Amino acid sequence: MQQLTTEGQNTAENLARRHGFSTDAVTHMLFAVRDGNGSMAQFNHPEFAGSGQWMRGGMLMLGDMFNNSLKGRVDALCNDISNLLASQPGLLRSGSFQSQSQGGAERQTQATGTPSAESSLFRPDPRDHWWPAALGTPNATGSQNDVRYAYFADARRLAVQTGSEVWVYDTLDHQIGGFSQQQGGGAGIGFSSQLGTLNLASLPVVSRNGQPVQPAAGAKQAMGAQEADIFAAIERLGDLRAKGLLTEEEFVAKKSQLLERL
Repeated sequence: MQQLTTEGQNTAENLARRHGFSTDAVTHMLFAVRDGNGSMAQFNHPEFAGSGQWMRGGMLMLGDMFNNSLKGRVDALCNDISNLLASQPGLLRSGSFQSQSQGGAERQTQATGTPSAESSLFRPDPRDHWWPAALGTPNATGSQNDVRYAYFADARRLAVQTGSEVWVYDTLDHQIGGFSQQQGGGAGIGFSSQLGTLNLASLPVVSRNGQPVQPAAGAKQAMGAQEADIFAAIERLGDLRAKGLLTEEEFVAKKSQLLERL
């Protein structure tokens, strides 16, 4: 488990005295707000009435939903932590990256960008860099349950860690903007891109634990079927053009879009 630096511990103690919570509770919230990139937090601590979530701007959900006094204290604590983290150079990242799960599991939001390697509040955690070093710095990272993922836009790669296994996938033409996970492990992972929502299993596997993975015969057959579907669609477009239902310009534009998917 990642820990606070000496300065971070002193900060947690000061916040605890200011807001009337224990240092343990404040430390828990420090990590929660940091993991929410300073703008939100998913937390679960007895002093905060169990599990709940906070979002900068006024949204707060507690297990003790009618305890307005506690809500005010938790909101004040989260805002103080958010402002504190924003003052840490490079700690928070710009942009937005949505991650959610189904079936009652956790929901998180991660931001795109390059986080600072060091912080005066948090000790570095070597487990934060679990992906192959050759991929460089991810544009976005996230985790839910026992699954972690890191997206590398320039390399068009997606690294996924389940347990001790690290898989790297080719993201093809997808520009990934979010993840969703159903209960039951990696098979339930999906992602959203400019092309829509797809399941992780539809992406080609590049490597497993650093070792290259050859495309399976089934994957090759699936690719062949996809190509056949594209050519069939182009033929249908040609029929529509012949019937006067598509102009020449519309036909060329649609044909180009389909060919780009090959």
